[in-house]
Amino acid sequence: MHQQGSFVSPLLSGVFCQCQTEEAHRGSDPGGGGPGGTFSSPCDDSCEPSYPCELCGGPEQDHRLKVLFQVLDVNGDGGICVNDLSIGLKKLGVHRTELELMKIVKAGDKDLDGQLDFEEFVHYLRDHEKKLRLVFKSLDKKNDGRIDSQEIMQSLRDLGVNISEQQAEKILKSMDKNGTMTIDWNEWRDYHLLHPADNIPEIILYWKHSTIFDVGESMMVPDEFTAEEKKTGMWWRHLVAGGVAGAVSRTCTAPLDRLKVLMQVHASRTNSMCIAGGFTQMIREGGVRSLWRGNGMNVIKIAPESAIKFMAYEQIKRLIGSNQETLGILERFVAGSLAGAIAQSSIYPMEVLKTRLALRKTGQFSGIADCAKHIFRKEGMAAFYKGYVPNLIGIIPYAGIDLAVYETLKNWWLQRYATDSADPGVFVLLACGTTSSTCGQLASYPLALVRTRMQAQASIEGGPQMTMSGLFRHIVKTEGASGLYRGLAPNFMKVIPAVSISYVVYENLKLSLGVVSR
Repeated sequence: MHQQGSFVSPLLSGVFCQCQTEEAHRGSDPGGGGPGGTFSSPCDDSCEPSYPCELCGGPEQDHRLKVLFQVLDVNGDGGICVNDLSIGLKKLGVHRTELELMKIVKAGDKDLDGQLDFEEFVHYLRDHEKKLRLVFKSLDKKNDGRIDSQEIMQSLRDLGVNISEQQAEKILKSMDKNGTMTIDWNEWRDYHLLHPADNIPEIILYWKHSTIFDVGESMMVPDEFTAEEKKTGMWWRHLVAGGVAGAVSRTCTAPLDRLKVLMQVHASRTNSMCIAGGFTQMIREGGVRSLWRGNGMNVIKIAPESAIKFMAYEQIKRLIGSNQETLGILERFVAGSLAGAIAQSSIYPMEVLKTRLALRKTGQFSGIADCAKHIFRKEGMAAFYKGYVPNLIGIIPYAGIDLAVYETLKNWWLQRYATDSADPGVFVLLACGTTSSTCGQLASYPLALVRTRMQAQASIEGGPQMTMSGLFRHIVKTEGASGLYRGLAPNFMKVIPAVSISYVVYENLKLSLGVVSR
């Protein structure tokens, strides 16, 4: 945090509406919100006062924004670059580092031309103000419209940063314009208005994603844990709760998962397999218990995969040089994809065993160990890594699209509906998570199907042993593009029940394990 002194240019202070009551709009006391002549609660973008207001009336506000833009556009070329921003802000008594200025320009630069035009500048300010309002609300523990030193200490403590009261007061003084040793909304906004905010931990805490979602695939980017969660051991409680929830949801939806595998391997144009027919065939061949074949291995692999992925993710974060509490979207994607690749590489033989066990005939193997011995004796060690390449490649579209869709939905909700809190509520969280996971699965499904067929090739008597590219060509040639999506229906049918079950179990286990909900 860089101290800019007790003076903030009136030009910055008046950029956004500071009205609160009808009296202010009527002009009875435009400066009556307290010392400094500002009110503690601003109107948002949807504020439409019934009375003319010289502070927020449309033309007047547009004028203020234009004047501020002209001040910051030092060379008058219609765009604000990093150098313009540095010189212009210094004129207004605001000092920022070059790195901070670069982040501001990067955040608002939609057309990637290295500068902000007027439209981008206004959009950035309004978007940034909304984020600042959410952070202010989360810091304001007493909900009195002001932040004091105790509230700053408590909020930082929640994020794993312990500071003294003197340090908290020093932070307050850097923003406190009227000497009250508390910060109202306007003081907070004026100080941070042109200060980059990449990460808002309070929002991240509400928007946990991969920990509570288990749809039978383990390619999601891991969640962020705060320093406090790591220090107190809450992180492993979250992982344990997520693992057990995943085991329960996978067991409950195992019949649909086995049907998906059978359709991926055996269904074709000449051998059509519908959902009802598939279940009937499984029960006729091995009884009701056969619906759960392969589920044991599917559950067993949750623990090592989650643990390896979490440890790899934390190490990769350090390797890419991030000392931030949380990562940006691109960094999360890179770190998450690499961690997923490491975890999948470590447990991939278990993936092959799960597929072979799901496809086995009654009496073919006595158990997991017998299946592993049989594969090793007959096919050698290489058999345990069949389909490894398409599986590894599939992590990229799955993780990338899942993360991108989730972040897009999250930001859309925050922009449109978040006013007093960043907490989206259970149903919004479930809807966003389910949608993003489904999109990720849809994008990577052809690779998942090829992986499964490669894993199963040796179990099909007299079947050809094809490479990944050869199998792709064969499927498209003999079955058409739709052949790459065999088994998609039961796969999607299990998503909603799997997410719902894993969420309910996760929430109940959190209580049992003493995880503090925020």
